[in-house]
Amino acid sequence: MLDVKFVSYIESKHFEQIQELNKQEGWTQLVERNEETKQAWSKSNIAYVILKDDDEVIGYTRGLTDEHVTLYICEMLISKPYRGLGLGGKLLNNIQGKNPTARMEMLASRTSHTFYEAQNFRPFYGYRRTYQECKL
Repeated sequence: MLDVKFVSYIESKHFEQIQELNKQEGWTQLVERNEETKQAWSKSNIAYVILKDDDEVIGYTRGLTDEHVTLYICEMLISKPYRGLGLGGKLLNNIQGKNPTARMEMLASRTSHTFYEAQNFRPFYGYRRTYQECKL
């Protein structure tokens, strides 16, 4: 079994490694909007990293919650070599365990939906727009 720790995000120690994971995954908007991404992490009340024993960030999740009704996962990423080891599921269960009355919601991609379905999530219908798409 892989020896890992689930710890709260500490900006100075973890942010560059998180951005490197984003870059490797092709999540370029998070990388290109570096300052906004850093601000998002500092404002998120759900912010955890998965560390290997040498303090290497091998996964993370960032989200928002009111702690009672809604818990929204904004991003979750496990480094490719560490996928399939149960780390993502353990991380999500740990977070939901800290907020047991809140429903957990997130968006999934075409390739990640099978992971979430295997974790007993069910699909739901939603909408999204950016500020630029807003009619003022």
